[in-house]
Amino acid sequence: MTAQTDIVGQLVEFPTMRGCPATAGALPWIEDGRKVAPKDARALSRLFFDQLQALEEGSREHQYARNTLIAMSLSMVRFTAGRFRNRPEDMEEIIQVGTMGLIKAIDRFDLSREVEFTTFAIPYIVGEIKRFFRDTSWAVHVPRSLQERRIVLAKARETLTERLNREPTTTDLAQYMDLTREEVSEAMMASNGYTADSLDVPVGDGTEDGAGAARTDRLGSDDPGMAAVENLQVLKPLLAELGDRDQRMLQMRFGQEMTQSQIGAVLGVSQMHVSRLLTRTLDRLRAGLLTQA
Repeated sequence: MTAQTDIVGQLVEFPTMRGCPATAGALPWIEDGRKVAPKDARALSRLFFDQLQALEEGSREHQYARNTLIAMSLSMVRFTAGRFRNRPEDMEEIIQVGTMGLIKAIDRFDLSREVEFTTFAIPYIVGEIKRFFRDTSWAVHVPRSLQERRIVLAKARETLTERLNREPTTTDLAQYMDLTREEVSEAMMASNGYTADSLDVPVGDGTEDGAGAARTDRLGSDDPGMAAVENLQVLKPLLAELGDRDQRMLQMRFGQEMTQSQIGAVLGVSQMHVSRLLTRTLDRLRAGLLTQA
């Protein structure tokens, strides 16, 4: 649950403010606005809005009126949120977000508009929910312009499929949407960021070889042998630059796996001298590898 929706919970948890007198100014006392029938709520809302505009903001009476209006209107939020019941998001989260839209509508409603509060509030509730989907439902962050173009693309594809009796091509979509092919392709790629599948979900229909295996079973991994091949290719010209003795010494040490004492015996030098020569040569090769990298 987000910090924003936690605030909503605090606002509607105690809609009537315990400790208020049996009336709040000219307002009737309502113990729990959530239990008021929708028909009665519509009649009471006008009275509460009328007093809300007259009460001093921040006063106990103002808070009582505002919180009671929120509580009495929650059924409208639940009804509106029901339009999105097929969404993957948790319904309770959608209701909480819709309640934020309701609160904005209550704070901005003016009786002088001479419109029903329901007519005024529902666009706020729907807008807040859709903004929530737009900003949080994408599995990969996508610029808002591309998010909006994805919606237009989906509608265009549906229209053209029905009109052409086939799947529209990128060119068809570009002409219909008055966009370039590159812009349409970009919108198609953006659509892939809307949802994400688990790597553990089996792929295939069970008839092909390896069907039923998870995506993770088909993912490649780094082959340490490839790095060795690359290093050898870089080393070849560096080795060619070494003198005959250094090349021979490396061959005996790493090709024939001879000890430093054995190499010293072959070359007629001490084991300590072989160690110094190997260190110098390897340092030179290492520096060459780092330069190439």
